[in-house]
Amino acid sequence: MTFSSVLYASLLYAVCAQSLSAAVPSPTAPIVDLGYAEYQGTVNHTTSITSFLGVRYAAPATGSLRFHAPTAPSKVAAVQSANTNPPACFQGALGRQNITNPVAARNDTPQSEDCLFLSVYTPNMTPKQNLPVIVWIHGGGYITGSAGDYNGADIVQQSNNTVVVVVLQYRLGLFGFLAGNQVKAGGALNAGLLDQQFALQWVNANIEKFGGNPLKVTVWGESAGAGSAILHMIANSGKTSPPLFRAIMTSSTFMPSQYNYDDPIPETLFNAVAAQAGFQASNLNCLRAVDSATLATINFNVITADLGGTFTFVPVVDGTFIATTPSEALSLGRINKASLFMVTNSNEGFIFTPQVDIDVATYVQGLFPLMSTAQAHKVALAYASLGTAAAQITAIYAESILLCPTYTLLETFAGQAFKGEMAVPPGFHGEDILYYFPDFTALISAEPFDNAGFATAFSQGFVSFAANLDPNLKLRSSLTPLWSKWSPLVPVEMVFNETDNKPFIAPAKTSPALLTRCRVWQSLHNVVAQ
Repeated sequence: MTFSSVLYASLLYAVCAQSLSAAVPSPTAPIVDLGYAEYQGTVNHTTSITSFLGVRYAAPATGSLRFHAPTAPSKVAAVQSANTNPPACFQGALGRQNITNPVAARNDTPQSEDCLFLSVYTPNMTPKQNLPVIVWIHGGGYITGSAGDYNGADIVQQSNNTVVVVVLQYRLGLFGFLAGNQVKAGGALNAGLLDQQFALQWVNANIEKFGGNPLKVTVWGESAGAGSAILHMIANSGKTSPPLFRAIMTSSTFMPSQYNYDDPIPETLFNAVAAQAGFQASNLNCLRAVDSATLATINFNVITADLGGTFTFVPVVDGTFIATTPSEALSLGRINKASLFMVTNSNEGFIFTPQVDIDVATYVQGLFPLMSTAQAHKVALAYASLGTAAAQITAIYAESILLCPTYTLLETFAGQAFKGEMAVPPGFHGEDILYYFPDFTALISAEPFDNAGFATAFSQGFVSFAANLDPNLKLRSSLTPLWSKWSPLVPVEMVFNETDNKPFIAPAKTSPALLTRCRVWQSLHNVVAQ
């Protein structure tokens, strides 16, 4: 596969969810009563995994409920067949992110504003198995992605059928992350995050019916999904009740600027949406009157215009659910207690940056519009030794938005968290997904390292941590040596690589130069708004 086949990676996942193979429910297929509806799943007799695809966890967020927090579903009398992936939430597209050679999205998955569904994958479907639970939050820059992109049975199998997996959907783009004073006054800020929390509350209330233990939930996210997981860690000022998870796993934590909801950038985005809808001055009721297809087109157009720096519609500081920026919440200790496991890729920034020589300071100010010229030059100086301008801005994107937020979290959890790196070339953002979701339906820029022992070792870190809160307590024998916790005094992480077509898995010290550059970003957290 050539480099020209790069497809959105994780922040820009193509809308290409294919229907997972799903047999028509047989008379013996299990039925789960959720109180508001009964759902009949399908059993794969080869793997002994039962799947429930497209389970509604919230009422349709349409009409008068558009831009509001999610609400409970209405009761349905008939048994619902849970054998088909749900429609994806309305998708966006890349804007001026300079993603290298993206391939056009395959629009072969239905999209709908009525999209608050999740899928559950459980082994053997015996009630009260009391198994650990993994809740997967997909990436896609808060603008793309769906449950149908991921076959949760992949993870169940890697756990030797000892975990239950939930894959959720949430509102994207302007449907889930429109902000501004009007949204504060007449709707819900961070509606997409509230969808995720509502799904986690659904898991807490219902997962026992699928054989899962609500006290052993691990939230696992990739890219924007990983950023979401961290935001749930700081949600409600660290006082989420009841607790909705015991652990967090992140793959490439995406942490863009998170402005206050009424800052100029969110307000500008709201006004751009209102203008395209034909309103000179607007409130949410005007936008609720716009048909969903038109609003989906506006969503696509505003994202493509990219008015907001790194990405367009992203979470904001709303003063309640997300009371402050992640860095401030961490410094104040306002955290929902959880064990932590974090993995990044070795070349996170490449697919998001133009591989040309441009003025580095100018590029930095484009990423972070609140940054002064002097501050941008300070950043440029910190990266001046990294080679060409293209190499410098590649590192700047990776470290400011993905890597340094990860190490800030690791420092907060000093000696209590695990860190790993996927370093198999090319090491691009999203390349790790196929090692734990081999059925992933969006193309990545390169084929994975074709070595079963390597794939098992990498995936076992995640599933073993989810099951036992320790990747060393392996569910399967693997090549991974003793995995120590990361700390500032002993900053060691597990590196997964290949040499001469053979697995190379070993602990390595985190680059001191990288950690020094992260100090620069930490000193600028107010203008970077992280």
